[in-house]
Amino acid sequence: MNPRILRRTRFSPCKFAGFVACLSWGVFNPVFAAPPAAVADQILVRSKSHLSAKAVKSLFAVHGATEVDAIDQLDVRVLKVPAGQRDRVLEALKRNPNIEFAEIDPIATAGVLTNDPYVQSGQEWHLATIQAGLAWDVTSATPATVIAIVDTGVAPTQPDLAGKLLPGYNFYANTTNTADDSGHGTAVAGTAAAQGNNAQGVAGVAWGASILPVKISDPSGYASYSNMAKALTYAVDHGARVINISFYGSTASSTLQSAADYVWARNGLIFACAGNTGTNFPQYPAACARVIAVSSTTSSDTFASYSTYGSFISLSAPGSGIYTTNRDGTYGSWSGTSFASPIAAGVAGLVLAVNPQLTNAAVLDLLKTSAADLGAVGFDPYYGYGRVNAYRAVVAAAIQPADVTAPAVSIDSPTNGSTVAGMVTVQANASDAVGVTKVELSLDGVLTVSSPQASATFTWDTLVFPNGTHTLSARAYDAAGNVGSSAPVSVTVQNSAVVTADTVAPIAVINSPTAGTSFGRNLKVYTQTTDNVGVVRVELYRNGYFTASSTTPSAVFSLNTTKWVSGAHQLQVLAYDAAGNAGASAVVAVTK
Repeated sequence: MNPRILRRTRFSPCKFAGFVACLSWGVFNPVFAAPPAAVADQILVRSKSHLSAKAVKSLFAVHGATEVDAIDQLDVRVLKVPAGQRDRVLEALKRNPNIEFAEIDPIATAGVLTNDPYVQSGQEWHLATIQAGLAWDVTSATPATVIAIVDTGVAPTQPDLAGKLLPGYNFYANTTNTADDSGHGTAVAGTAAAQGNNAQGVAGVAWGASILPVKISDPSGYASYSNMAKALTYAVDHGARVINISFYGSTASSTLQSAADYVWARNGLIFACAGNTGTNFPQYPAACARVIAVSSTTSSDTFASYSTYGSFISLSAPGSGIYTTNRDGTYGSWSGTSFASPIAAGVAGLVLAVNPQLTNAAVLDLLKTSAADLGAVGFDPYYGYGRVNAYRAVVAAAIQPADVTAPAVSIDSPTNGSTVAGMVTVQANASDAVGVTKVELSLDGVLTVSSPQASATFTWDTLVFPNGTHTLSARAYDAAGNVGSSAPVSVTVQNSAVVTADTVAPIAVINSPTAGTSFGRNLKVYTQTTDNVGVVRVELYRNGYFTASSTTPSAVFSLNTTKWVSGAHQLQVLAYDAAGNAGASAVVAVTK
């Protein structure tokens, strides 16, 4: 939950999210309102890898869904569905065995809590708390250090940010205009990396670093999970090893988790605000695995009561009364976990400036071990592993040896010299002293598929390859860029016949009842389905909603209609084959 922000100079309200703050001089009156939970007509879907593009398109079309966007790096598709039909289509896709996951496209909000209009000199108390001045004696970072700010945009004319901004992207408008609508992103960017030692304004934690602005929100400050996922993958693909996202939502998401995995596999670090709920309810993407969740502390080095806490917290950082950049060129004090997160991200930027060969796992470990252990000894749900300390982190980074050891990798199945046929499971296993970030499988010297898991399982459809000898090989990568290669595995493919991919959808018919039939308390629906290979599942829908399913190709559904309302009802059957092709019957209108 987040507030409306009152700009220091105009005192005009700017809607940010479901938490509204009415500010006057020294008065804070919270009013709660509910933000939209999700995009009303969108679904995020990842299909199983064996489906052809045609089969996927056919499957979606059966449900009236249209692919309007895709996150190619994650193999996630964004579907537009008819108004009012999202939940029905979602449930149908979730039950489909050819779909890996289907989920709503939730809305996230910025993690700001207040914007204090009262400006005083010396407001950057947080820099002394984390010993940033001493860290700057070692490094203040360089333009080669790229920190991505995934947010509401960044004002390009702000004096402490102008000249530091790299070309970015606006995923809300699909343009390269990353100007800030609300000011939140500009304040976050300044917290992480506002220019220092220039005799004006403020200094960010990593003030020598470059900023990659990636805009995800609409003008009112809301952002869809799909835009968040696209932004995270874009940021790491465009050179940012440190990514800050000061947005949060209460809904878990396979799409966001896939984006976090993608960034981690490419040696990136995502810092996310824990949220301002004052509860231990997990917020996302902070609660995703391989995301660094940052809670907020105050100027007295104590836990901020508004901050979300819980077992998912990684680190804590100052977040109350953070003096930073405003989009109109002025400076002001902001509060919330939105500002704790970029402080921690800025420390990571300093660490990588000192030792760019460090893996993301090594950077995170340094941040944890160098942090000030506040609260209970060791990890606790409020401060995580502690409040970040920039000086101790960069000193530790300077003496950290670089990782020069390549991972070990092998193909354990199938075995060398074996004969295979049909669908074959290929098992590759890798290990590394620090951590494996990616395993790739090549077939006959051609890269075929990759996985972010050290123990990777791939499915090989030998039916589309000629009979004879084929060679499998694997490569494993660690976060330092070291690459290890497996010994080649030679196998013989021996299929009895060459089988082409199945792209033909089943045919489905409702034989009984016929159109116009009247029925009472019970109704039997007789179906007939055919397919060139075979029907694996039949689903019955009433008035567009899932009613029953069967694995019998020509199923008979016996329905108790006692609770059905009197009047007209529409029946339809969907039939699926093993390749994921789907066929729909004509709609049959009946009357109770």
